Amino acid sequence: MSGSMENTMEMDMVAMMRRAHGHCQDPASVTFSVLSLAAVFHTRDVDITKMLDYSSAVAVLGFSLILSILRTFDVRVETARVMVSAPVLALVTTHVLCINFYKLYYGWNMIVCVAMGVAQLFLWARWAAVSRHPSNWKLWVVVIASGLAMLLEIYDFPPYGGYFDAHSIWHLATVLLTILWWSFIRDDVEFRTSSLLKKSKTKAK
Repeated sequence: MSGSMENTMEMDMVAMMRRAHGHCQDPASVTFSVLSLAAVFHTRDVDITKMLDYSSAVAVLGFSLILSILRTFDVRVETARVMVSAPVLALVTTHVLCINFYKLYYGWNMIVCVAMGVAQLFLWARWAAVSRHPSNWKLWVVVIASGLAMLLEIYDFPPYGGYFDAHSIWHLATVLLTILWWSFIRDDVEFRTSSLLKKSKTKAK
């Protein structure tokens, strides 16, 4: 009974996606992107949506790289933070201007994104290896799974059944990873707040 219900639901989903295929270019990516509030970029791609998609991806990766450097090396001095952030911001800004106002080199854009992604994964792995954070396991899962998910963007394959290509599966993976990542961030805030409160009480004594 449950098997037939699952089959029916699967057939209904496929039928719905086939009906949608005439109205959007990448229905599977749209379906999975809805969960991450990014569906507009795959419903009907035009130049502006492509540029927004690529630009926002580079911006997020750049910000994440800065954060991973500051956290891994425990950079607390304001001047040092500016010195770390400035080159990355310059790279991100230059790259975004290049792909938007000069020419979109898809291969070069992929190299820049992958380089920043891999760099921060190694940095977070290094931090997780030396940290005694109680939620380290979540960070390890995110690092390893993100590395595997990145392969979907590098080694693309044609849509299975006309719908499920590497990029659409990547969108599904990022939804699950985002949930775990935010769970780690919440645990991290609680852990750091608790540590700071303990230090302040110790100083008070």
